[in-house]
Amino acid sequence: MKQKIEGIYVPHMVPLLPNGDINEPELRRYISWMIDRGVHGLYPNGSTGEFLRFTPDERARINQIVIDEARGRVPVLAGAAEANTRETIKACELYHSYGARAVAIVSPFYYNLSSESVYAYFHEIATNSPIDVTLYNIPMFASPIDVPTIKRLSQLERVVAIKDSSGDIGFALRVINAVRPDRPDFVFLTGWDLALVPMLLMGADGGTNALAGVVPEVTRQIFDAVRAGQIEQAKALQFRILDLFEAAVYSEDFPEGVRAAVELRGFDLGPGRQPISDKQRVDIASLRRVLQCMIADFGLADPPSEGCPPRTGGIDQDRIAQITQGVIDQLRQRGVM
Repeated sequence: MKQKIEGIYVPHMVPLLPNGDINEPELRRYISWMIDRGVHGLYPNGSTGEFLRFTPDERARINQIVIDEARGRVPVLAGAAEANTRETIKACELYHSYGARAVAIVSPFYYNLSSESVYAYFHEIATNSPIDVTLYNIPMFASPIDVPTIKRLSQLERVVAIKDSSGDIGFALRVINAVRPDRPDFVFLTGWDLALVPMLLMGADGGTNALAGVVPEVTRQIFDAVRAGQIEQAKALQFRILDLFEAAVYSEDFPEGVRAAVELRGFDLGPGRQPISDKQRVDIASLRRVLQCMIADFGLADPPSEGCPPRTGGIDQDRIAQITQGVIDQLRQRGVM
């Protein structure tokens, strides 16, 4: 019997060498680190993994490395989104041969398609794929998959799950309500970290969460707490990661904040494929100090040497407070204060 897709799956980043090539040893180390800290599965070539910034051959190699390093310890939901059905079906065949549990395929992007076109796209893939398919709904970047279309697609044997990154809890509940009566085995994964507890309570099977690549211990605790009925503990943890999510995801061009946070856990992710300006480098340096304080709150990193000033409740204010604290500490060391 196939392993059910459930729990915390990580849409993880990919370390790069200074020349921009994939840093395979560091990627393998990162994969094993996340597994050792309790994630239920891995999701290479997702949005957090910057899949569009890699070539098709590189995407294939990333999936191959991750599946090989996982060694069956956890299942792999392989990102298989390509620009057309022919190439996507080829990717499905390849990742099936690698040993992926299933593939995740984003709705057609760039062109804003009708619901009928979205249905036809996934129907062609699902009827020709040798591996189970997870629909990936991310309407801010791709053609939305509406509820009636999801219900129609759920009638196809190969379509076994949906990953919803809309951030719309109402929409997510409508999907579950529409699909589960006829497909009780259909899997719902929330791709929105801030909705993890609410969606688990309402019947979601798990999440594909960017913060699972930063604080896998915490996201696993949230999942376990909900499953154990420890709702107050789960709610407390959900609120604690709220600030971390906003800092890592919203405060810089995505996913640069996530990159900075992962590096604070001890990994060298390299420069990234998207060039950044000198101003962005300064901004990210200040963000790192804020992120370090947040991660230190969980006991998962040491606080910065200048310490952590009281939190203000706003990321920009926290950055200013962190910089101010560092300046004050330097002046004290020089005997000025």
